[in-house]
Amino acid sequence: MEFKHIPVMLEPCMELLGLDRHPDGVFVDGTLGGGGHTQEILSRTRGKVLGIDRDWEALRAAGERLAPFGDRFVPLHGNYANIASLLHEAGYDSMDGMLMDLGVSSYQLDNPERGFSFHTDAPLDMRMDQTAPLTAEIVLNTYSEKELARIISLYGEEKWAVRIAKFIVAARPLHTTMDLVRVIDAAVPAAERRKVSHPARRTFQAIRIEVNSELSLLEPALRDAVSCLKPGGRLVVITFHSLEDRIVKQTFHNLQYPCTCPPKAPVCICGKKPQGFVVTRKPVLPTEEECEINPRSHSAKVRAFEKTSPEA
Repeated sequence: MEFKHIPVMLEPCMELLGLDRHPDGVFVDGTLGGGGHTQEILSRTRGKVLGIDRDWEALRAAGERLAPFGDRFVPLHGNYANIASLLHEAGYDSMDGMLMDLGVSSYQLDNPERGFSFHTDAPLDMRMDQTAPLTAEIVLNTYSEKELARIISLYGEEKWAVRIAKFIVAARPLHTTMDLVRVIDAAVPAAERRKVSHPARRTFQAIRIEVNSELSLLEPALRDAVSCLKPGGRLVVITFHSLEDRIVKQTFHNLQYPCTCPPKAPVCICGKKPQGFVVTRKPVLPTEEECEINPRSHSAKVRAFEKTSPEA
């Protein structure tokens, strides 16, 4: 398969990154994917982009696509949660801006071998980094019924989580995506199945999040990213479901208002200082036109945070 990708919310992201303020800057694409956002940053600046991805296939394909930019593009295999060490690996200790697109890439969704899609039969994998040890098959066949119910309820916001978990345990072993789809179809009442676009969507999301530790790593990753920004640098994040967006919103708020002193305290004694300010009072949403062109953008939300100097 070819690694194709239509970058989501391209223009809002480029504007929020403030590229014109850092024409020779060092930027980081924390979720490289198909390289669409990185290509645009390189086209609009004279600077460099460090492209991070957990997927070796993404790095290979992006390397080919971005070869005309020479050493201005630096591919890095890893997780954006390790931004400080990855920057150091590339020879930098700070950056002028960072973009994080938290969605699953089109290639990963469309490649049946990766097991992300509930539309095609494939091994239960769902790993963004195929060198990682934990797969969806391991989660589904070894986690307890109680733990599966918790994950599906919390990460999938699925009201039938307890019933689905019970059916999963009863049907073990599960080896393919269609094994899981059939279990979910059996667990969710027919009347409920007709109310949603696909009854397996929420459970697949939940298992994918667990396999890749997406939510548990997000808040510390956001904080580390902001700490690595130069004053005036911005962190721009694209989320695709409410759980991610809630973490980004709350973390950005806490970075702007970190004081933990009682509201009525006459002076601050906790010593915690604001690291910057939230650029987007409300999240930026896709236009109707973009949703028509790229249906995968319909649930996207973009938020941005700007770091300020310690004296500010």
